[in-house]
Amino acid sequence: MDMDLSSLPDQVDTIRTAFSYINRFKGHTFVIRIEGSLLDHSFFPLLIKDIVLLKKMGIRIALIPGARKRIDELLAASQIFCPNVGGVRVTPPEAMPFVEMAAFDVSNRIMTLLSENECDAIIGNWVKARRLGVIDGTDYQCTGEAERIKTDIIQNLLSEGFIPILPNIGWSGTGKPYNISSSELAVTVASALRASKLFFITDFGGIAADGFETPPGIDVTPDNIISQLTAPQAKSFLDLNKKGEKSHQYEIVSLAYRASQAGIERVHVIDGREDGMLLKEIFSSRGLGTMIYGDPHENIRAATHADIPDMLKIMRPFMKENVLIPRRRDDLENKIGDYALYEVDGILHACGALHVFPDKSGEIAGIAVDKIYTNYGIGKKLVTFLLEKAAGLNLEKVFLLTTQTADWFIELGFLEGSIEDLPLEKKSAYNKARNSLILVFDLKRRTK
Repeated sequence: MDMDLSSLPDQVDTIRTAFSYINRFKGHTFVIRIEGSLLDHSFFPLLIKDIVLLKKMGIRIALIPGARKRIDELLAASQIFCPNVGGVRVTPPEAMPFVEMAAFDVSNRIMTLLSENECDAIIGNWVKARRLGVIDGTDYQCTGEAERIKTDIIQNLLSEGFIPILPNIGWSGTGKPYNISSSELAVTVASALRASKLFFITDFGGIAADGFETPPGIDVTPDNIISQLTAPQAKSFLDLNKKGEKSHQYEIVSLAYRASQAGIERVHVIDGREDGMLLKEIFSSRGLGTMIYGDPHENIRAATHADIPDMLKIMRPFMKENVLIPRRRDDLENKIGDYALYEVDGILHACGALHVFPDKSGEIAGIAVDKIYTNYGIGKKLVTFLLEKAAGLNLEKVFLLTTQTADWFIELGFLEGSIEDLPLEKKSAYNKARNSLILVFDLKRRTK
């Protein structure tokens, strides 16, 4: 049997990354809100298989199905009209039986697929709700909002290995049912269960930058999807676009921001129409949808000796291409205190050093970013960190030597220099055969 040996290193890296996440999330609770329109998609059974796989890995799962599409179908068939005001469905009493029917129909379909995969699930009435009431003159009638979640029952079910399914129906203290938003419910449930992650599995993918004003400095993928937003960036996004039409994507960002304020570490918005997106989002530090987070997802820290194998692994392709000068383990060990690392979820993605000289200058060296992540602004963040470190050390200038990346550094504010800009030690060691360009960043100019 022929084997493509060239692909083995990538496969090994994928396996290592996946196992690190499996160990990290075992015993954690994930709340997953699934768009109801996805139930008819060809990949939906595969999504359910992935959810079952997560449960088998030791992750506790609670599911919140959306039922909007099914509700629309049943109401249309019964010729019942429910106006939509401010993005909220007004639910008259005659519509409520059909709303309940739709909510439990969607939940039952999901439970059937889970059962086919030998996974135990229970649909329950664990949501106490209250009437939404009259807002700005509109009586929303049987539309309500979640008031309290019976977390003790749900936690027991999770501990016993069940997947609880919560329909978008809540009940008052007297047993009256209310139609509640499944998206709002997902945030409430995630907060009540103190979930580590909240997922919105959508029929449109992540949050697209098109059509929105976006805050400066956010990460946007080549497909124009906002890769991630910190909680403050999400708030800025909402403020910038609050005067426009409140689209479904805007609503999701608003809910995600609210979830982050309620203590949910990370909210993920992913495309349920793509096979394997849930697993890719969880077991890849890069992710493929949009993530809104309140904890420090990105972390630049000092390197330690234990990091050296991973640092060499990231540097090796650049050394082979002659972008970086060759470095051995001893070279890194001798200068380990000069290196900073960029890591995501504890996985190293970039490294770089600031070497300090007696003439109050510093050298930025060894900048290397894992090639999978070159389009995510990591290199810029690392260089900016090193410049700030140099400024904190009261250095007057920073220089670097490069053969192939001068344009990139010039865009960051470096200027072309000469050998006379180098400290004596570097002048004597300058390799004329390599003929590196010398770039200089004037820290005195930067601080004015």
